Amino acid sequence: MHTVYLTRETHFNAAHRLHNPEKSDGWNQDVFGPCNNPNWHGHNYRLQVTIAGTPDPDTGYVIDLGDLNHVIQDRVIRHLDHKNLNLDVPFLKGIMPSTENLVIAIWDRLADALPAGTLYCVRLHETPKNSAEYFGPNGPYRPVRSDS
Repeated sequence: MHTVYLTRETHFNAAHRLHNPEKSDGWNQDVFGPCNNPNWHGHNYRLQVTIAGTPDPDTGYVIDLGDLNHVIQDRVIRHLDHKNLNLDVPFLKGIMPSTENLVIAIWDRLADALPAGTLYCVRLHETPKNSAEYFGPNGPYRPVRSDS
């Protein structure tokens, strides 16, 4: 069997504010700087979703790209595009909308919705220089607990 990794890229635009309500305004400003702007700030996000699988012998596809695009649009993009991530997105309620937390939330939206293949990686580019990627809860990195 041959495993192939297929990636679909899409984009969305959204605003957010990095702010921990449990901390003081001064702490938030010191930690998050301009990302703590009380009037929000925005990004042109690039989302890459990678699916792993074996090509179907009849089609040669791991997953039909049209089907994959439909799932990404339906489960993720329509909820995030041109939204305020802090206020407008029910599945982000109570979650700091950092790029790191967004890739986890996006993974959770997609993992059980694919008609074929297995979700391998979600990569989100917040800016041309900054991105985060997540390989799921069973991904390659396992943090070492300091209390063990």
